[in-house]
Amino acid sequence: MPTTKLPPLLPLLARLIELPSISCTNPRLDQGNRALIDQLAQWFESLGFTIDIQPLPNQPHKANLIATLGSGPGGLVLAGHTDTVPCDESLWSSNPFSLAERDQRLYGLGVCDMKGFFPLVIEAIRELPLNRLQQPLVILATADEESSMAGARALAKAGKPKGRFALIGEPTGMRPVHMHKGIMMERIHIQGQSGHSSNPSLGRNAAESMQRVMAELMRFRAELQQQYHNELFEVPVPTLNLGCLHGGDNPNRICGQCTLEYDLRPLPGMQPAELREMIRQRLQPIAAADQVSIRVEPIFDSIMPFATATSSELVTACEQLTGYSAEAVAFATEAPFLSSLGMDTLVLGPGDIDQAHQPDEFLALERINPMVDLIRSLIRRFCLQP
Repeated sequence: MPTTKLPPLLPLLARLIELPSISCTNPRLDQGNRALIDQLAQWFESLGFTIDIQPLPNQPHKANLIATLGSGPGGLVLAGHTDTVPCDESLWSSNPFSLAERDQRLYGLGVCDMKGFFPLVIEAIRELPLNRLQQPLVILATADEESSMAGARALAKAGKPKGRFALIGEPTGMRPVHMHKGIMMERIHIQGQSGHSSNPSLGRNAAESMQRVMAELMRFRAELQQQYHNELFEVPVPTLNLGCLHGGDNPNRICGQCTLEYDLRPLPGMQPAELREMIRQRLQPIAAADQVSIRVEPIFDSIMPFATATSSELVTACEQLTGYSAEAVAFATEAPFLSSLGMDTLVLGPGDIDQAHQPDEFLALERINPMVDLIRSLIRRFCLQP
């Protein structure tokens, strides 16, 4: 295979760091990832991979990359996202868009979460006889994981890539993660009737109705936490956080409208759509009693909880290779979307989640060789063996 054409690992990583690819719900900060996708496509094409670039619907400046080597059923997908969160450059000790090495660490925006994964994959396959693949090897690079997960949603809708196993190189400290909670970010809007505060009968106070709504949500939370429990998580119950509240416009006016935004983190086995409908049903009596309109809606599409059985061949292999038992974490990934395509999916990467989304994000040099060895071992096991 033509593996000698590409530069060494660090120049590859430096190139990815210098290509900004911020995704953000704030349109002022949101960027595309197409330049980075095109760069990865060029590299993997030089290694003999077949390249499939899939622009996101109505967003040609954003795309997913599926690079495939080999054919047939089965195989291994090595997946990661190409976008980063925004950053405040004034808080960094060095330029976040320029790879820096000091104190046995590599610094740069995305070096840990998770641009650094792709050069490690390339490093792992340099010495492998990829012309002898028995099962396909697929490299997947996605868009918008840090905001809407639009890239992973588009892949799930398209029904690809296909593989038997999928490893997502998110920062887990080299520990296999087979389970995480889902995320629901939701909004409740109450429309009442404003009026002069001197006479409450002139209006319908949305703030007072919201007080009853919040009390009902806390009762609902208590019931969920009694019903659902999983000791594998550090916080073993589903959580519901009342995050922000907005309403009214003046102290001497009856509050005509009020909005609550909250975060609900369901455990595996809980269905976001069912939870949302349960909340709607519980709030209907308040709307009827107070003669207000109550609307319950998602702020963005939910991310399902994720779980892969510990008996999975991929989980077992990664436990053996790392020496760690598979764990559950609170943060969410693209794993539910790849799992929905029928792949045994696991999250495992060299960075630490504590470094993600932080100024001076870094990847310790000591993690590079172990991760390269692990990727190489997985390719041998799932792609090179009959």
